[in-house]
Amino acid sequence: MELFDNGQGSHAAETQSGVPLADRMRPRSFDDFYGQKKLVGPNTAFRRSIEEDRVGSVIFWGPPGSGKTTLAELIARATSGQFIPFSAVTSSIKEVKTVISRAGNFKKLTGRKTYIFIDEIHRFNKAQQDAFLPYVERGDIVLIGATTENPSFEVISALLSRVKVYVLDRLTEDDLAGILTTALNDTERGLGKMNLAIEDKALAFIASSADGDARRALNILEASAEDAGENGRIVLERVTEIYQKGTLLYDKAGEEHFNLISALHKSVRGGDPDASLYWLARMLTAGEDRLYIARRLIRMAVEDIGLADPNALTVALNGRDTYHFLGTPEGEQALAQTVVYLACAPKSNAAYMAFQKAMADAEQHGSLPVPLWIRNAPTSLMKGLGYGKGYKYAHDYEDAITDQEYFPDELAGTEYYHPTTHGREARIDDYLQKYREYRRNLMGSSRPEDEKDDKPQEK
Repeated sequence: MELFDNGQGSHAAETQSGVPLADRMRPRSFDDFYGQKKLVGPNTAFRRSIEEDRVGSVIFWGPPGSGKTTLAELIARATSGQFIPFSAVTSSIKEVKTVISRAGNFKKLTGRKTYIFIDEIHRFNKAQQDAFLPYVERGDIVLIGATTENPSFEVISALLSRVKVYVLDRLTEDDLAGILTTALNDTERGLGKMNLAIEDKALAFIASSADGDARRALNILEASAEDAGENGRIVLERVTEIYQKGTLLYDKAGEEHFNLISALHKSVRGGDPDASLYWLARMLTAGEDRLYIARRLIRMAVEDIGLADPNALTVALNGRDTYHFLGTPEGEQALAQTVVYLACAPKSNAAYMAFQKAMADAEQHGSLPVPLWIRNAPTSLMKGLGYGKGYKYAHDYEDAITDQEYFPDELAGTEYYHPTTHGREARIDDYLQKYREYRRNLMGSSRPEDEKDDKPQEK
């Protein structure tokens, strides 16, 4: 007896009531698979590697509903392998090691591969990912990961170097229309026995509203079919109503997602740790990606606190790393601690606004030439052309300040950064006022230039 089903009988329960249409319609072969033609279309390199049983460990990176799980199952079925799905959210390291150990025994007994499929692999922390390394290296398992996040940011380099990453495209509306039509006509697993008729514009609306997600499209179709009534006709007006009623309160690509992160960001910016914690809790209970929250907290540290408390960025980065190491639920406390720190920190967007102004000037004025006196001059030719001539080596001057202009002529004297008097930035403001006043006095004195051509050139 096999420890896990190898996929050959995974559709035995498809005819049972209560199985969602999206699960019943999961493709059984590549002939039924819509989308990803560049990856698994006929005669593609990856398709041939599957047919010849040469597939190694891979990660599928793509948007929700693009076929990552289905591809993993099809690979296992095509090669008569054992398929073991794993949850990156609920699985412990002990469970990982137990299952993989048994998978190694399965290979010894049968000579067949075991495919360990990890959905949302980006949610595995470093320790969990490390647990897979020896088994992947020895070939005891074929690891197939699925992620909606960039694996170069979320998967440890040691594991990433041992797998191939394939990027899946968002399904087109034509792909989704094909999936929906197949489901309507399929009498075995789909809705074919219901003899439904659907308006073209209703079909197009579902394909468009699903936003590239096959599961979402099939869920909308199934709800519309149940609403069709005795006449069995699916019309646009009713589909629209069903879609609006069925939209989840929290959709990671929808309005409520942006409303909640906006509420969290503005509560932190406004210095209210209690409201900030509430909105954090709302996002966590709604199932938001914790690392997405961590990235937004890092942005808050840079955009809204800045140099008023440079340690805020360190706290935010440490919060991200702690969550990444501990995972859920322990690591969520690090996010909460970060939120409280950021909310209570002194605020300044001065550096952020200064950078925006500098970017605007860079875009508006184009490629202004670098002044000759601050150009790098590593060769005699460059020196002969005047590169570096007149450069004043700051360390040779009082307070390491010169009257040298570092801007191109068109922007000479420009000031972007105006620090606040909040937190540490008050000290920066004091320095900058004295620096700028001192420079203005120097430039007004018309002191003869003291060229330092013999000093090391900046590179």
